[in-house]
Amino acid sequence: MSTVVWTPLGEADLPDLRELALACLRADGGLPQLADESMLRRLFLVGAGIGGRDETGDLVAAAAVRLEGPQARSATGLVRPSARYGGLGRQLAAWCAERAGGTLLRVVVESTSPQTESFLAGLGLEPTFAEHVMRHDLAEVPRVRRPAGMVSLPWSEDTATLFHRAYRASFAERPGFPDPPLGAWVRGLVEDPGFRPERSRVVLDREGRVAGFVTLSDCWLDQVGVVPRWRGQGLGGHLVARSLRAFSRAGCGEAWLAVGVDNPAHDLYRRLGFLDAGLRSRWERAVPGEGDLSS
Repeated sequence: MSTVVWTPLGEADLPDLRELALACLRADGGLPQLADESMLRRLFLVGAGIGGRDETGDLVAAAAVRLEGPQARSATGLVRPSARYGGLGRQLAAWCAERAGGTLLRVVVESTSPQTESFLAGLGLEPTFAEHVMRHDLAEVPRVRRPAGMVSLPWSEDTATLFHRAYRASFAERPGFPDPPLGAWVRGLVEDPGFRPERSRVVLDREGRVAGFVTLSDCWLDQVGVVPRWRGQGLGGHLVARSLRAFSRAGCGEAWLAVGVDNPAHDLYRRLGFLDAGLRSRWERAVPGEGDLSS
């Protein structure tokens, strides 16, 4: 392919980084926020970043490596779809490996294609996390009745503890459950500028015990959980359908969510009208200390 000139990334590159991210999202799908300035800054302008421009000056590839702890560095990269299969990916991988300095390298991929998966696996990396990104066009919003006898409450200072209790009861059985304490979990929600407490709900059963919850952020279903003893009775479907109506009334043109590739809730979301819109993933070395990203 034509010669590519590599230079450090800076603030002036943000418009071109956004256009590059949009080109990758159009081709591969994935997390739409990848094209937001805030995420591009976090991924490409924190730490060391490099961009490659072709003879016309277009940004055709970019990568960055940032420190995430004393023994870990995280990398991310993008290659324009029209410039792929010419060796740019391997050049970026070699640059990232050099900047990683031999420490554990975690690769963040917010727009994942089958070709991306094959490429990263060929570099000796394996996936440690993967989520379907799903989109609902809100053209036809389903209605699912709340199970009889249940009460739905919005987020408030008084109900935050109930939300946290529902969160813990819904997800505690999952492998690697982080189990953050109440204060940390609440801060993580309320400090998100997109958090919508008035649209979020916690559901209690007849005895006042938590049965499920949903938290919403802008036009996203952030977290949806149902306590195990209440699964299979329509509560999850009700929480999602109710949230879709809330999004529609709030003027959202579409609704989004992300769900783990091994989560059976993926089928529920599809039945409620969501469509797959890409994949996001995280990768690490299959065996720490072995393999070479530059190979």
